[in-house]
Amino acid sequence: QLRLAESGGGLVQPGESLTLSCVASGHRFENYAIAWFRQVPGKERESVSCIDSSGRREKHAVSVKGRFAIFKDNAKNTVFLQMNSLRSEDTGTYYCTADVYFVDSCSGNGNSWGQGTQVIVSS
Repeated sequence: QLRLAESGGGLVQPGESLTLSCVASGHRFENYAIAWFRQVPGKERESVSCIDSSGRREKHAVSVKGRFAIFKDNAKNTVFLQMNSLRSEDTGTYYCTADVYFVDSCSGNGNSWGQGTQVIVSS
């Protein structure tokens, strides 16, 4: 089971960019698909983006498609979420999660979750 740690959150203005990192430690990171979720208080956790173990297949929520990109660097045990043209509705705590199966990772069924990093988009 992987241990995950997110970083890179912060306060930005609408239209700006931010890149989040999810660093993994543990066993065989290259075998895991990684997903990003976000949550705001009072709302359900929402899937944002996910990427398969090889880094070749990815999936994005409709709300972020064309604005967010996800990259997996197996050599660095890291997945990056590049967020461009940020909007106020992107505000939330962002979590990464891992599972060996792409579908399960994208669905949030993985057992490994990080502690989250907060993103605030506000003018």
